[in-house]
Amino acid sequence: MIELLLVDDESYVTESIAQTINWSEMGVSQVYQASSAAEALQVLEEQAVDIVVTDIRMPEMDGLQLVELIAQRWKDIRCILLTGHSDFQYAKKAIQLQAFDYILKPVNDDEFIASVLSAIESLQDEWEQAERYQQLLYDRKSDFTVLKANLMHDLLLGRTLSHKIIRNKCLQYEIPLRVDEPAMMMLIPLPQTFAGMDHHSISLMEYAIGNIAEEVFIEHYHIWHCKSPHDCLIIIAAAKESLHESSRGKLTELVQILQRNVSNYLKGDISIVLSEWFEFPTGITAAYRAGLSAIFTAGTHGSHSLLFLEDPSHNRDSVIKSIEMLYKPPTLIHLLESKQWGAAQDKIDSVFRDMEQVSFMREHLYEVFLSVTNAFLYIAHKHGVFMHQIDHSGFDLFIDQRIVHSLDTLRSWSTEMMDKLKKELYTNDKYTNSYIIKQVHEIVSIDMGQDTSVKMIADKVFLHPVYLSKIYKSETGESLSDYIIRMRMERALYLLKNSNMKIYEITSELGYQNPQYFSKIFKKHYGVTPHEYREH
Repeated sequence: MIELLLVDDESYVTESIAQTINWSEMGVSQVYQASSAAEALQVLEEQAVDIVVTDIRMPEMDGLQLVELIAQRWKDIRCILLTGHSDFQYAKKAIQLQAFDYILKPVNDDEFIASVLSAIESLQDEWEQAERYQQLLYDRKSDFTVLKANLMHDLLLGRTLSHKIIRNKCLQYEIPLRVDEPAMMMLIPLPQTFAGMDHHSISLMEYAIGNIAEEVFIEHYHIWHCKSPHDCLIIIAAAKESLHESSRGKLTELVQILQRNVSNYLKGDISIVLSEWFEFPTGITAAYRAGLSAIFTAGTHGSHSLLFLEDPSHNRDSVIKSIEMLYKPPTLIHLLESKQWGAAQDKIDSVFRDMEQVSFMREHLYEVFLSVTNAFLYIAHKHGVFMHQIDHSGFDLFIDQRIVHSLDTLRSWSTEMMDKLKKELYTNDKYTNSYIIKQVHEIVSIDMGQDTSVKMIADKVFLHPVYLSKIYKSETGESLSDYIIRMRMERALYLLKNSNMKIYEITSELGYQNPQYFSKIFKKHYGVTPHEYREH
């Protein structure tokens, strides 16, 4: 609501204006009075005044001097000047001081009200622009977090993107890595001390570890961190040009500092697996698979250990030809993405048939498991499905490591999960959109306040606002924003007809800040203003 200050050394003038104007109908909640510029400044120091209406001719400090001082100290206040002297020099000075308006005495009520309403509208426009700007900054930051996570997951799970696309996305999402530069990956499984926490608390811990890593590495490395699809934290690091020390020595020092800080501040001992250096983004998928395999085989989960995969004892160059079939085009991800379920199953079956003919180690079973789960996770997430909805524990080796105890067990598991995924996505294609529309309608019916927006609804149904709008339009033929407005207008009709609420109260109830804007939308929708509708 608006707060206004009337200033005139002739107190009957301010009293008359204060008493004769219907301020609440204009959206003004508080009217202050001052009989001098000094008294006005004291009110301005103590109250959140939005509009000052001041006489020009006053003793000691006149209205022009007061407006000049207000312009210096309270730049957002709108000033309206009153005077009985129609002197061009006054008007000229008022313009120079950027006064909002200039009114001659005796004051005409209609002219005065019109001037104040214009000032209010100017303020509300400025506030709405500031609010939109802040919302854009918040949305941009929120969207970047989601977009960066999606890009990281795509790269980790083996999706092939051109270097041009990745370069543009890194620039757009403010990811401080460059295409073709050397990078390395740190994989951090969460310690067992966090295992009893709920999902929200675990997410906060992951966020905290990422922030600690940024603080530790910022001087010597560009880093990008994100939660991986296999429930561990991923940090990709690229050395800055200022790094003169041996990269292995400096990296070891910083990683140990990270471990100590997490232990001290978050009360958890983390193990870290460090990949070999690779060319970003080309080697990111292989580095991720090697790191996950090392976590599973070395048993480093939460043990405060540090493992470099470039050490000879951890070199993983020997991959049998049968496993390489998983990575040859068309890849398993491509086959699943194009819903070639039969071809995808044939590819997996051929790998297991070949492995039956050769000697393999348990590590090779991990390799197959990771490749298959990467493909399953990617295609499921692309369709908005979480893997725990398909199988609660089938994708988590920390829960059930029997999956990779034998070739037959892994083969049975792969076939079973393929069937479950196929069934889920087939059902998903048929029913997901209608379920999403139902969720949207429930959210709007329950919450019709100021926060109701496409962005708010999209956050609640875990979809990007643009994608949600596209689904809603294709399913209903009406844009989501138009639906929200329509529901607000229907609510307005009900309140106008069945309640004694003031227009400004209905405006606030529906989430609008400006009664004039609400009236404009209502008239556009129904052809009459809220006042006209209520009168009839």
